[in-house]
Amino acid sequence: MARKTKAEALETRNLILDTAEQVFRKQGVSHTSLNDIAAAAGVTRGAIYGHFRNKVDLFNQMHERIHTPIQALADESANPDEPDPLGQLRNLLVTVLQHTVSDPHQQRVLDVLFLRCEQIECMGPIIELHNQYYRDGVARTQRTLENAIRRGQLPSQLDTRTASLAVHAWIRGLLTNWLFAPDLFDLEAQAEQLVDGFLDSLKLSAAFLKRDDDVPAA
Repeated sequence: MARKTKAEALETRNLILDTAEQVFRKQGVSHTSLNDIAAAAGVTRGAIYGHFRNKVDLFNQMHERIHTPIQALADESANPDEPDPLGQLRNLLVTVLQHTVSDPHQQRVLDVLFLRCEQIECMGPIIELHNQYYRDGVARTQRTLENAIRRGQLPSQLDTRTASLAVHAWIRGLLTNWLFAPDLFDLEAQAEQLVDGFLDSLKLSAAFLKRDDDVPAA
């Protein structure tokens, strides 16, 4: 039997990933087997093992496919040499919101991750990895906010740890709400308004400033 070309192998890999998005979304992650995905994709189980070690690896690679472009934007915003860190953070948040609407891959993967990834023992490796993604994201956002303070874009007394936690809670909550009820509001059209309103709260709300007991003595 002739070996597949690189292009054919990539096509098969993308077919498996596309199918996994759909089956995970329909059945939930823990209730989906590699046999389910192989049958839906019209490939053998062996074909899946030719590209992925197991279901956890397949799930993670499915997530990486949408995460990599977002990661590049996040790294730009956290770069200490970035002259407009707050502007880059705004661009990142708006992009994530709008692409969730316009990119079917991102929409399906986030739907699976937020709504159909059960918190049970067999999901441990997936949950652990995404817990680390979350921690890394919070730390990266905190670096972005600290750079924005140095550039005079945010108050010098901003509690960057609390603010970075709020950024991630806000955007995840907004995405989850839209995925659950997409007819409730026009996420793509309102993305800029929503992001600008939230970022204004970091600039103006006293609740995000460090308390007196958090500020080191001179």
